[in-house]
Amino acid sequence: MDNILDLTKDNIQQVVDASMQQIVVLVFWAQSQPQSVTMVQTLEQIASQHSGRFVLAKVNCETELEIANYFRIQSLPTTLVLDKGQPIDGFAGVQEVAQVNAMLDKHLPPMWQLQLAQAKELLTLSQVTNEDLATAVVLLKEAHSASNKAGEVSLVLADVYLMQGELALAQTLLEQIGLADQDSYYQSLKAKLALALDVADTPEIRDLQQKFEQNPQDLVLLLELSKALHAAHRDEDALSLLFGVLAKDLNAENGTVKQVFMELLTALGQGNPLANQYRRKLYTLLY
Repeated sequence: MDNILDLTKDNIQQVVDASMQQIVVLVFWAQSQPQSVTMVQTLEQIASQHSGRFVLAKVNCETELEIANYFRIQSLPTTLVLDKGQPIDGFAGVQEVAQVNAMLDKHLPPMWQLQLAQAKELLTLSQVTNEDLATAVVLLKEAHSASNKAGEVSLVLADVYLMQGELALAQTLLEQIGLADQDSYYQSLKAKLALALDVADTPEIRDLQQKFEQNPQDLVLLLELSKALHAAHRDEDALSLLFGVLAKDLNAENGTVKQVFMELLTALGQGNPLANQYRRKLYTLLY
């Protein structure tokens, strides 16, 4: 459903049904009354700014008098806040944007809940693309911060990280989940992570790890192991190995260790928390 629409007898039941899930703002107006037009324009501006946090349903009382009578509207413009099919707040006449926002803030869910719902909707698509996952991560990271790292957001974000193969990020989030949020969804994500980590522990990686343990000074071997870990989405293990060498010698292997370290950070991207963590560690060595 559009978040700004004209309310008529044909769609009123649809709008009332929508109010069971989200707030609906009804504005009763008439084209012949300048104050009404002004109030409609103000509410349209607010609805656009709130990006779907509520549905604005405009009732033109010159054509939809029955609806106005049903809600017992006595003057125009009149604005009502509808929740679960019932008016819970409202006002008559014209109000400024700040006044309307103050009223709406008492009833609207926080923005992070909308972002969480939008991300969940992306994940229910029949074919979830990499772009869908990237969009979901942006929404969820904002929701995670705004919600003070709410468990319900952390779980969905961890799920998306698992879909992207970001095992270290998913593991970090799941380790921070409190007992109250360790439900069946949490348990399924833990199982999914365990399987992914098992798959990531390839024979090639085990062979390289064994050889490196026997020859810890072989930096060429270390570079091979780091690249193999990165290919298996075990970036934290790869970065930790490389940083351990850089902490002792920034120019190890004629600068190749630092070069590979920087390449991994670049591959993870600017917004990646793990990359940011190791970038800061590198800066402490440089400066």
